[in-house]
Amino acid sequence: MSTGPTLADLSAAVLAGGGELRAGGTDTTARQRSGISPGPFTDLGGAGDLHGCAPLPGGGLRIGALTTLAALATDPQVRAGWPALALSAAAAATPQIRAAGTLGGNLLQRNRCWYYRNPHVSCLQKGGTGCPAREGDHHFGVVCGDGPCITPHPSTLATALLIHDAEAEIHGEAPRGVADLYGDGDRLFHADHLLPPERILTAVRLPAPWPGERAAYHRATSRAYAEWPLVEATVRLALDGATVTHAAVAAGGVARVPLRLTEVEAALIGREATAGHLAAAAAAVLPRCRPLPQTGYKATLFRDTVLEALEQAAGPAAAG
Repeated sequence: MSTGPTLADLSAAVLAGGGELRAGGTDTTARQRSGISPGPFTDLGGAGDLHGCAPLPGGGLRIGALTTLAALATDPQVRAGWPALALSAAAAATPQIRAAGTLGGNLLQRNRCWYYRNPHVSCLQKGGTGCPAREGDHHFGVVCGDGPCITPHPSTLATALLIHDAEAEIHGEAPRGVADLYGDGDRLFHADHLLPPERILTAVRLPAPWPGERAAYHRATSRAYAEWPLVEATVRLALDGATVTHAAVAAGGVARVPLRLTEVEAALIGREATAGHLAAAAAAVLPRCRPLPQTGYKATLFRDTVLEALEQAAGPAAAG
């Protein structure tokens, strides 16, 4: 009895016929409808071990790339051990998209720049020679970085995976850090990740959580575009009394790649999680901001969003 195509079969189909792989289809369908991604699309379907969560030796967790955001948000293992990921998944997009959208699709989706999404406009993301957003309307653009493309990376789950030091499983390759899917952003002007079209993201691997860790996710949105954050921040903290012993912080919506905020982490570790110390740590993001003419507001919003997430994660300790 046939078991359907293997991952190798699907990869070979993309190599032979072009186009791209399709997971839940929430992004590819929208791009196909608008005319910017005509296909062909190769559906991942039920091929391989791409669904669900399974424990790993040493207390980690493997999550299949076709696991939906809704499943991540409600999975008891994820909620108990990796709450930052569960909170991020629960806040992403809309309930309808969370029911169909997948972990892998969220990590490898395309950006929401309206110039890229317009089939009648040429841009770097579609093989053109310039970025029309730079001279046009870019008030949703980046506030960090100065690469050729100025649209922020759209993955919410990537921020949570960054702070968990997660690894990405790629079919036929050794696992790599999730950050390696994106690089430093300077090369992301023809795509939104560095994975070749035929390569299949099969799963992510999470290391064991910190004992007693706490987490928070916070996003700032505009009312008209509430499903896509202007800025978002994800935080993990471990405290000994009121003193921060471990910290991991990441942000999205501010750069071409999801950002791990090591300067914020360094300002937290070894200090009490008081309101003043959290505010000083959040302000550490300001030196990395290089606003465009229309994104100056994002610098303050970036700081404030990180601070809100820190305060939520710290809980009562932040009141001191």
